[in-house]
Amino acid sequence: MGLPGMVLSAIAFAAGAIMYWAVTAQGHGFRLSTVGVILMVVGAVGFVASGVIFGVSRRPVAGAHHTLDRQVVDSQGRSSEVHQDVK
Repeated sequence: MGLPGMVLSAIAFAAGAIMYWAVTAQGHGFRLSTVGVILMVVGAVGFVASGVIFGVSRRPVAGAHHTLDRQVVDSQGRSSEVHQDVK
């Protein structure tokens, strides 16, 4: 979801607003204004849910402090050790 879900929800909300306030035609058995209200509600709920998911997914999983310990052995059998502390 995330950012694409927010865009899709905003489009659904805008389409619902157009159907509710700008369209005056009525069909037999249903009203376009009712469909517009439903689209606005679904768009608003989807926008909030996508925003929450987008915000939660941006948090780092681990801390920014990493260490790397490595021992390297070359073809003559000499070894060297590397310790790297990244912040």
